[in-house]
Amino acid sequence: MTQLFGKPLVTQEAMRTRIKELGRDITLHYEHKDLVLVGILKGAFMFYADLARAIRLPITVDFMIVKSQQYQGKTSGKVKVLTDLTEEIKGRDVLLVEDIIDSGLTVQYLTKLFAKRKPKSLQICALLSKPARRQIDVNVHYVGFEIPNHYVVGYGLDHQQQYRNLPYLAVLDPKSVESP
Repeated sequence: MTQLFGKPLVTQEAMRTRIKELGRDITLHYEHKDLVLVGILKGAFMFYADLARAIRLPITVDFMIVKSQQYQGKTSGKVKVLTDLTEEIKGRDVLLVEDIIDSGLTVQYLTKLFAKRKPKSLQICALLSKPARRQIDVNVHYVGFEIPNHYVVGYGLDHQQQYRNLPYLAVLDPKSVESP
């Protein structure tokens, strides 16, 4: 795995520090509220776990698995829900936790889907934001890091379902990856 990755784009230590800050901000914002933390799998699983531990409140945890449809390596704008929530969110404060906000299309879809379920509030928290790729203007309330337009892996993010276990974020070297 080491030949595929060079210098980390975001180090493990920088992520720990930033996630503690996000946890503190979220704790202050949601104090005395009924918070449901919804993780979008698979990419957000590491960030979600660390963020949940950094929030100093009683929370309800839930997950969704969604797949953004791709066509020739680009998002089609279509999102498929593979696994839905198990918790009722009507009248509750919901914080949607994403790994990366890229085009904005998945978050827009999920925001509309959740709005139909009538939560008391809905906010978005993302480890990464990639504004250069944004097709839809979405309101992201908590952002870990804004990154340039690179394909990144590690800390839950993958390339063909691999490299999620890398403990930091690195730019994928396309020269080192064989074409399918």
